[in-house]
Amino acid sequence: MIDTALPPMPEFEPGSVWLVGAGPGDPGLLTLLAVHALAHADVVVYDALVDPGILALVKPGTPLDYAGKRGGKPSPKQPDISAKLIRFARRGLRVLRLKGGDPFVFGRGGEEALALVASNIPFRIVPGVTSGIGGLAYAGIPVTHRDINSAVTFITGHNTDGKVPDGLDWDAIAKGSPVIVLYMALKHLHEIAARLVTGGRNPSEPVAIVARATTKDQQVIETTLGTCVADSEAIGIEPPAIVAIGGVVRLRAALDWQGAAEGKQLDADPLQRLLMTAIGA
Repeated sequence: MIDTALPPMPEFEPGSVWLVGAGPGDPGLLTLLAVHALAHADVVVYDALVDPGILALVKPGTPLDYAGKRGGKPSPKQPDISAKLIRFARRGLRVLRLKGGDPFVFGRGGEEALALVASNIPFRIVPGVTSGIGGLAYAGIPVTHRDINSAVTFITGHNTDGKVPDGLDWDAIAKGSPVIVLYMALKHLHEIAARLVTGGRNPSEPVAIVARATTKDQQVIETTLGTCVADSEAIGIEPPAIVAIGGVVRLRAALDWQGAAEGKQLDADPLQRLLMTAIGA
């Protein structure tokens, strides 16, 4: 029923694996290929951040195999997940590996795809809406705006051992990235913010933290680089969360479309207002 109105779709072949991005949460952000895969999979191996509303679209009777990873909690190891995908495919099943966001944006989809290649398992990549774009859009924050920035830097908040990435030139990022978007960074936000300020970033620079983006429980706080840690702790923000740093955060005053639907008065020209304030007009 769910794919009767879809255009012709590629065959989901038995013995193959589809690595599919489920987006940041809202089932409405699924791609047509993702919906097609949900309707035809024989088994679904899904991540912790896949919304229950998306899993509800799986055809009745399809086994759901949880393979979620959450920081600080017991989680399946990546090699074990890859091995499971291979085992299912070798049984002749249509294997749907359902990953939050986009499988190739901090989603370890590349690692799983390489394991499939090494085992001669056919696969398809189905991109999804990544939270660093879609999640911020639901908060009314564009990652680019031609009057503010022509570049954006996406950074993971931790490396494979759970610590702040040390292989990055934080000083260069602080000086050269007009807008920074941090994934999975809440735990290390204090250290990351300190590194950026040490690298020359202004502590008064606007910051937005968007938790549980695109879901009914979405929570947004607007703060600054110097106070974001204290503010997030005071409000009790918990992961999953995306963090945006830079001038585009100011556009939320005009583009908070969800707030407008609840009666919020939007500022039609926030950049002009800020410019006039800066020159004392």
